Amino acid sequence: MELAHTFVAVAFVDDLPLEWVTPLLERPHVTPHELHGPCPGGGELFAFSFGALVFHDVAAASRDDLLDALRDQHPRLVPDVVREDFTVFESDGARVGMTGGKLVVDRLGTTRAAVVALTVAQSVAMETYERIVEGLFVRTRDLLDKLERRGVVPLRTRPLHRFIGEAVGRRSEVLSTLHLLDKPEATWDDPAMDRIYDDLQAEFDLGDRFTALESKLRAVQDALEVLLGVARDRRLVLLEATIVGLILLEVALGLAR
Repeated sequence: MELAHTFVAVAFVDDLPLEWVTPLLERPHVTPHELHGPCPGGGELFAFSFGALVFHDVAAASRDDLLDALRDQHPRLVPDVVREDFTVFESDGARVGMTGGKLVVDRLGTTRAAVVALTVAQSVAMETYERIVEGLFVRTRDLLDKLERRGVVPLRTRPLHRFIGEAVGRRSEVLSTLHLLDKPEATWDDPAMDRIYDDLQAEFDLGDRFTALESKLRAVQDALEVLLGVARDRRLVLLEATIVGLILLEVALGLAR
């Protein structure tokens, strides 16, 4: 007998405090970084503090009701449009592994479901960060284009300071969130679970995506620091010119007297 298990991941723009999700479930199990518990309409929910929810075998109506309740209680929690679906097939005696983009297991269980949910959550969170970082990259490229065309940058450095702070903050978020790419403890005592985790990592291409994301963030930060240096040099030149002008004015006034 073969059973199909559906995992639906939803990402948020910011971190998700787990205490916001706890009242929506009955007897949830909470750890410092994740939450797991049965949903009122059936199925189970996995919540991750880095800003993702994963619904396992939860009906669409129940999923929407829970999301609506969460948004009603916490309006500042901004959902992203990113959603990701993944299917796991459970079949007695099946060989564990990926087949046609789908995971096949001989048995699922809560522990294996938690590893699947974590990987899908990381993927959907990664996609959210990819969109945010792409926006930062486009803004940086616009500033560099203006520097290339005009040879100067705006004299005001405060916007650049804020932009650099935003880029550094996003990079810190990515690094702190995706350190969870380390293998979870559940894989240590289950060789099949270890293979499942490796297959899922490869299926969602999480390692390469993380490397590309970090490289793009570093490029944005480096480019902004160059722009800030150019802006400071321009301000110093204007300051020196102003000082020379004041000295010449003082000399001219002295001669006039």
